[in-house]
Amino acid sequence: MNIAVIGAGKWGQALAHAFSEKNDVVITSRHRRPIPRFVSLEDALSREYLVLAISAQHVREWMERSFVDREQKILVASKGIEVASGELLNQVLEHFVPAERLAFLSGPSFAAEVMRSLPTALVVSSADTDLAGQWAGALPRFIRGYVDDDVIGAEVGGAYKNVIAIAGGVCDGLELGNNARAAMISRGLVEMARFGMRLGAREATFLSLGGAGDLFLTASSRLSRNYRVGLGLARGETIDAILAEIGEVAEGVGTAEAIHRIAEREGIYLPIAEEVYRMIAEGKAPRRSVIDLLER
Repeated sequence: MNIAVIGAGKWGQALAHAFSEKNDVVITSRHRRPIPRFVSLEDALSREYLVLAISAQHVREWMERSFVDREQKILVASKGIEVASGELLNQVLEHFVPAERLAFLSGPSFAAEVMRSLPTALVVSSADTDLAGQWAGALPRFIRGYVDDDVIGAEVGGAYKNVIAIAGGVCDGLELGNNARAAMISRGLVEMARFGMRLGAREATFLSLGGAGDLFLTASSRLSRNYRVGLGLARGETIDAILAEIGEVAEGVGTAEAIHRIAEREGIYLPIAEEVYRMIAEGKAPRRSVIDLLER
């Protein structure tokens, strides 16, 4: 497959590395980078297959300003919910591209480990399972690809786990112990499923790689930017200072606000996500959030 990766951050570079094993791959981003196979946006958009690896909050803007529709097939590797509209990324992208040309990548996958070609398993979800199968078949030998058609479940799992990962970092930053972190992640999975099923996802999806698998990884490791956000909150740092120190996008910050808005509108009970939102948006003390969760 002739593939262009859009977005040259760590995740974009990792995906370019992975897909290069079997395919002809180039990469591009807003600013030129001194990395192999970097091309102009025009060259990238001439490819038949595109991998979208840019910040979830900038996907709509990129599609409006930069995308030229040449009937490309797009694999979305971004994870999040758009704050402004409350739309999942599949909903955002379907304003521009038919659902049958879109696929979504999910599952436990730190960029640093993909770059080292360490064993990984991922799910490709699409309304067109033949397209999902093409993308899964293009993955390298060190990545086991699964195919699924629950796009909403994949999108919710990929977005929600980043919010729970922030809570995981708070647990460890406050030194609450393994019991507390395990309880928080387990209840976070229940919340994720409750939220996703209200939006139309299948319950089983949240027990898969794209649900529980990605959640368990992201909510318990310093390799996760969102987990590091939680560590910073536990230290009493402001969200602006934390993000400046990380120097990269932590998708859970914006997604927490989006989930808060949807939960209020739809009347969905999401106590952990709500506490994460309050710590970020209102500066609520993390220890107070823990007490409130225990006493509810």
